[in-house]
Amino acid sequence: MRSLNLSLTTAVAALVLAAPTFAVTNSNTLTGTDGPGFTITMNKKTVKAGTYVIVIHDRSPIHNFRLSGPGVNKTTSVTAVGTTKWTVKLKKGTYRFVCDPHAAIMKGVLKVT
Repeated sequence: MRSLNLSLTTAVAALVLAAPTFAVTNSNTLTGTDGPGFTITMNKKTVKAGTYVIVIHDRSPIHNFRLSGPGVNKTTSVTAVGTTKWTVKLKKGTYRFVCDPHAAIMKGVLKVT
């Protein structure tokens, strides 16, 4: 019984120690989506400067997702459908995301403080 309690305590302690690592990873991930209709979104509007993993869900063969701003100009293919991941360093400033073929109606802004 004592070894079971010790094993359980060790497992709980490991999870508690790992929790801050999981939180940092999740807070530095952004998600962008284009399509399937004429929509383009980013899951956050404002973030702090730093390194981020950006996951793009491209859901239409007539759209793309372009992110541009200080030091960044990343894009997916218009004809591709799928998921793309970028690792980028976002600096203070304004970043714009658009669908290039439909930039007049599919656009948004990400502010970095």
